[in-house]
Amino acid sequence: MATDESYHHGNLRAALLERAEAVLAEAGAEGLTLRGLARDLGVSHAAPARHFRDRQALLDALAVSGFTALNARMRAAADGARGPVGVRLAELGQAYLGFAVGHTALLDLMFTAKHADGSSAELRELGHESLRIVAELMAEGQRDGAVREGDPVRLAQVAFSTVHGLATLAVAGLLEDSPLPAMTELALEVVLAGLRPRSPS
Repeated sequence: MATDESYHHGNLRAALLERAEAVLAEAGAEGLTLRGLARDLGVSHAAPARHFRDRQALLDALAVSGFTALNARMRAAADGARGPVGVRLAELGQAYLGFAVGHTALLDLMFTAKHADGSSAELRELGHESLRIVAELMAEGQRDGAVREGDPVRLAQVAFSTVHGLATLAVAGLLEDSPLPAMTELALEVVLAGLRPRSPS
């Protein structure tokens, strides 16, 4: 069994967050307690308090960790290949869908925490960063003539809503017999078609 001494240099904090996400997925936020995490990790009941003053601090840290991971995925998709904007926008959509379907409970917590009264400036900034990454790529596409005119942020919001909506349907089992990969490809194809500049009439 692990002991308090088994964790050094922030390892306990990382272990608490990792276990917290697993519990979140299994039992929801109501199943998360610092005492329960301490028991699961085999450390003293007081050990988690060295990193999180209370349960809410743990939830906020989990949301920050989630947004950090999501934004890293999205930034990698936006900047990684440096290929055509359309290709990178599709990769952004894939990155978000992969995270949303793979970390459903965490994503729900992230957005709930971001919009809660008293949410931290760090959490709000990280939450806005996700949209900003998409908007920046929209603006780049406009400069290259690959994306239609309009407010890049609003274009990003529309694209986001389509991809997030598909993820919501997939998680709820509402796609019926439609396979998610095929639906993802179709949704991104429709979004990208709508983003192209309008042909002169």
